[in-house]
Amino acid sequence: MNVPLSLVLLLALVPATALARTSDRNKPMDIDAGRSDYSMDDSRPTTLSGGVVITQGTLEIRANQAVIYSANGDPVRVVLTGNPVTLRQELDDGRQMDAVANKVDYDLKTEIVVFTGAVNIRQPTGSIAGERVVYNMKTGQVQGGGQDAGRVKIRILPKNAQGGG
Repeated sequence: MNVPLSLVLLLALVPATALARTSDRNKPMDIDAGRSDYSMDDSRPTTLSGGVVITQGTLEIRANQAVIYSANGDPVRVVLTGNPVTLRQELDDGRQMDAVANKVDYDLKTEIVVFTGAVNIRQPTGSIAGERVVYNMKTGQVQGGGQDAGRVKIRILPKNAQGGG
């Protein structure tokens, strides 16, 4: 399994993919980790650890560990853990999107990203926070909950307070 090739799919972890800097997908991906452990087949996952930093264009992901599961040589699931995992990317309009969570679990087959543990996703249009946020990249559906007695917190900014547009 080619580790950098499989990690190209980590780009899809970013919420609001339709708004993310589309040119980033055509840029080289750089991965920096203290350690890597992988097999040449699908018998066990590839594990990167020791301060994982993944950059591609304006996208930056930081995690303590990244685990990539494969089937038939193709990545099917990526699990990032950290204290916290951080994702930052510039949107096509130049504004910034930031996300933090203790765990980010991306199923490449269903295109569903599950953020868990102290989740806070901030975009120019507002934010969502909770203990669990599920983002369906196919449908754009976002579900959240679990913070402060099981509640989700959403803030929608008025257009005149969003800045940059």
